[in-house]
Amino acid sequence: MNELLYKNSPAHSVLSLLAWLYIQLVGKTSRIVIKGRPAAAGPAVYALWHRQEVLLIYLHRNSGICGLVSKSKDGEYMARILKRFGFTFVRGSTSSGGIMALRGLIKAARDGYSIAITPDGPKGPIFKVQPGLVLIAQKAGIPIIPAACALSSKKILRSWDRYQFPLPFGRIEAVYGAPIQVAETDDVQAKALELENALNKLTEEAETLLAAGD
Repeated sequence: MNELLYKNSPAHSVLSLLAWLYIQLVGKTSRIVIKGRPAAAGPAVYALWHRQEVLLIYLHRNSGICGLVSKSKDGEYMARILKRFGFTFVRGSTSSGGIMALRGLIKAARDGYSIAITPDGPKGPIFKVQPGLVLIAQKAGIPIIPAACALSSKKILRSWDRYQFPLPFGRIEAVYGAPIQVAETDDVQAKALELENALNKLTEEAETLLAAGD
C-alpha cells in the first residue's frame, strides 16, 4: 500500500501540497451539515460518486481508511493528497492492475481498514456502479455505506463526470445512507444496482436539503 510511482516529480510534490492546503481551506471556511453519518462500528466500504470525492476526503481524514487510486500521472496527485490526509491507498483501476488492486483492498479490509471507492471512477460511465466495490464488501464480509454531498459554492469542470470542484465559504450538505449488506450468496450485479439507486437518491436528498437551506 501507499505506493508512489513518480517519486522524483517536483510537479506532483508541489501541486499535491497546494491541493491539500486548498481542501483544508474549503473545509474550514464552509458550513458543513452532516446527516446520517454512522458511528464507528468496524470496517465498511464507503461509496460515493467520483464527482463528489473532494468533500468526502476532507470529512474522513485520519480515519483509518484505504482508498483506490489509479496508476496514472493524474492518480499520483490523488495518492499524495490522500497520504497527507491520513489515508492509505492501493494503486490500480479497472483499466490497469484491477485484479491485484481488488485483492489488495480485500486484504486491507480484512486487516481492519475501511475502504473508500468511487464506483464510477476513474473514467465512467457516470453514475454507473462497477461490480468491484460490491465484490470487496462480499469477500471481506463488511457492509457498504453510500454517501453523497451537495455544494452551494462550486465550479463544475468539463470532465466526463462534470467534476464538482468546491469553492470556499459555501454551504455543504453531506448525507449518508443505510448500510447495504452483501451476503456470499447475493448477486453482485443486483447489489451494484441497489447501490447505484441509493447513491442517486442520496445525491437528490443532499441537493434538496441544500435548496431548503437557501
